[in-house]
Amino acid sequence: MAENTRVALVTGASAGIGEATAIRLSREPGTELVLVARREELLRDVAASLPCKATYLSADLTAADAPERVRAHVEANHGRLDLLVNNAGAAWRGGFAESGYANVHRHMELNFDAVVRLTEALLPLLRASAPSAIVNVASTAGRVSRARTGAYSASKFALIGWTDALYAEELPHGVHVGMVLPGFVATEGFPATELRQKAITRWIVSKPESVAEAIYEVGPGGKAERYVPRPYALAAVARILAPRLVRRVLAGGTASGLTTATAAESVASAPPS
Repeated sequence: MAENTRVALVTGASAGIGEATAIRLSREPGTELVLVARREELLRDVAASLPCKATYLSADLTAADAPERVRAHVEANHGRLDLLVNNAGAAWRGGFAESGYANVHRHMELNFDAVVRLTEALLPLLRASAPSAIVNVASTAGRVSRARTGAYSASKFALIGWTDALYAEELPHGVHVGMVLPGFVATEGFPATELRQKAITRWIVSKPESVAEAIYEVGPGGKAERYVPRPYALAAVARILAPRLVRRVLAGGTASGLTTATAAESVASAPPS
């Protein structure tokens, strides 16, 4: 392996933000990529399209053996790890009275627990390759929560809090821990169809490539965090400075129009094949 080789691992890499991130990182000289997601055929296609060495591993990150499988793959095929992008996630909309703890649990299992478990398994490799970086893809929903998205927001709130603590803990070890907080992004998992169909809301939906650039800025670029698009940070500020006003706005009828369907919901509601 060349001395200037940098190995980056991206989860949720078969489509959307993960695929866009793999493409963005592949443009950097000396980059090798590890692509992780559930759908092996799509991973194979993404890996084959990249201009750099790229290996892939099909894995359900909620499985008990997933973290060690990923670590073994990295060690066997690359020998080091310089950047971990924790991007994989999903959302299932529903009010708490209807969806209950079960919906909170499945969000936490994938969007938080799986991230923590994978990071734990790969942290020794990242420390050994320091200076290195971790980028956790959170959400603006981890700062401001709306009706019927509470379970998703809970998982992202947890991820944000843990990320801040991990940053402080790993700084002495040379591992930078950053965070990206996207708003609405048109992806396979979060198509935002309802918003893109209306001219008045189409402008608030970003592209995966914009998030991928932010991930680069936060990872190799060393920034602490980035909102995508940047003005979304104002919502987080307003939540602190004017919590009563923000709650009233988000509880109103206008905010309900910003709750969109997700791909995970479509799969869950589809009839058995």
